[in-house]
Amino acid sequence: MFYRENGQFKASYVEDLRIFKVTQDRVAVLALVAIAVLLVPMLASDYLLRAVLIPFLILSLAAIGLNILVGYCGQISLGTGAFMAVGAYAAWNIGVRIPEVPLLVQILLGGLCATAVGVVFGIPSLRLRGLYLAVSTLAAQFFLDWAFLRIPALTNHSASGSVSVGTLSFFGLPLESAWQKYLFCLGFVVVFAVIAKNLVRTTTGRQWMAIRDMDIAAGVIGIRPAYAKLTAFAVSSFIVGVSGALWGFMHLGAWEPLAFSLDRSFQLLFMIIIGGLGSIVGSFFGAAFIVLLPIVLTNVPALFGLPLSVDTAVHLEHIIFGSLIVIFLIAEPHGLARLWSIGREKLRLWPFPY
Repeated sequence: MFYRENGQFKASYVEDLRIFKVTQDRVAVLALVAIAVLLVPMLASDYLLRAVLIPFLILSLAAIGLNILVGYCGQISLGTGAFMAVGAYAAWNIGVRIPEVPLLVQILLGGLCATAVGVVFGIPSLRLRGLYLAVSTLAAQFFLDWAFLRIPALTNHSASGSVSVGTLSFFGLPLESAWQKYLFCLGFVVVFAVIAKNLVRTTTGRQWMAIRDMDIAAGVIGIRPAYAKLTAFAVSSFIVGVSGALWGFMHLGAWEPLAFSLDRSFQLLFMIIIGGLGSIVGSFFGAAFIVLLPIVLTNVPALFGLPLSVDTAVHLEHIIFGSLIVIFLIAEPHGLARLWSIGREKLRLWPFPY
């Protein structure tokens, strides 16, 4: 009964265009952000921050970027891990060669480098679609993996392609402890999630969705497919590149090209399929599922006296991922986000039938 819209009138276009039109939704989101900013750093352990929350935030950001391309524009990509690698290595190179550049600027410039690479590999999308486009983005994954291993200048002449970051600071404030890195990543995720949510509601976002639904019809009504597809690749690659820089700087600290392999690309694709294609909140659901499932498979059976070996847990993880992808594609293509939406609608009408 508490989730009602009675008496909540919209007296202007600004109120009607709000992201959260129901007051309860706005209060819940603000409370969630306040808890994440104020309580989580004080109450969460270092293990929870480093092993769960920081990876969850960064993968959520990467999933948002991929969802813009796949979920909103309908352009399949299997090279997301490579674009994350471009953002990470570009930000690292800028920091090594120009140490005076602030960390925030390094990460954003890494995202811009990923944007340039993403647009280059997005050009085939002007002539290809479906499986053929997926194969062309897969070529980006293989090429960039080779580049970071074989071109010494990209890794400052590291033989194995492995690099490491030094002491991190944000405008003079150190970023050493887990809670400091967590808050840094949280700031990026909140800002980019709000930007992405507003962007998909603009003219550009509507053009992406028109291309996704039927590109020929979109061209007939005056939408430029080349502009729509390349802007989707650009925005998606920028967000993914920023997430790659955060993954390297805040989570790994030292990495090699294998950290952004094809497995990472498939993992992100699984996130948006399970969480929900064409949904910003679905990106968070998918990332939470991917991050928490291995922990659940490792710890929950042990509580019942049935500990699983690492190999068994990994095999079960793959089985569950594959099964859920098939189930969601058949039964609920919009993923966990759609189930969440259905639950909200039921709560709004409860206890009355519909």
